[in-house]
Amino acid sequence: MGAILLVEDEIAIAETVIYALQADGHTVRHCLDGQQARAAVHDAVFDLAILDVGLPDVSGFALCGELRRSVPLPVIFLTAQAAESERVLGFDLGADDYIAKPFSLRELVARVRVALRRGAVQQTGDGVTRTGAFEHDADGRRIRYHGHALDLTRYEYGLLAALLARPGAVLSRLQLMERVWEDAAETGDRTVDTHVKTLRAKLRAAAPAADPLRTHRGVGYSLDVD
Repeated sequence: MGAILLVEDEIAIAETVIYALQADGHTVRHCLDGQQARAAVHDAVFDLAILDVGLPDVSGFALCGELRRSVPLPVIFLTAQAAESERVLGFDLGADDYIAKPFSLRELVARVRVALRRGAVQQTGDGVTRTGAFEHDADGRRIRYHGHALDLTRYEYGLLAALLARPGAVLSRLQLMERVWEDAAETGDRTVDTHVKTLRAKLRAAAPAADPLRTHRGVGYSLDVD
């Protein structure tokens, strides 16, 4: 399930959408306008945004452009206008889907699932796997993040590759040691923690506003692929 940013100024519509998405297992952060949405993407990582086109302070189309420049994520537009020209404009801006009001909540939830699956992992023809903001060339042992090639050591690469293989899942230190340091003698928790620290610094250098590497105290680590 995903973390969803909902930007909708009509409270009644927002409440029904939030209820339907939460019932499907998603977490939802609701914003009333573009200003709140801009602040939200700096505070948290989202897997998908649902944007109302007719917001009080900015058009949903303009907001989509702003958000996508800082945080690439799937976008679904909600609108009272079903004109073909608006739909075409939305898709030209990179929207993953476009839903006209009034809409079926079951259909909205289904389209959210599809958008999240599409955004999660994409295999390109050149053998590169795209997972959110990450591009992983397993044959070349190279990983790019937000378009930046990461200069990784052997173990930093292994660590990130292991987490990318199961995005969002929490891997314990023991699991990471078995996957990454299987041939290294006397590897312990501190080794894993040290490499997580250096890897986190390199990810932040590539995208300062994001923090995809999550620490679960006493358990292990997970990767948000934003």
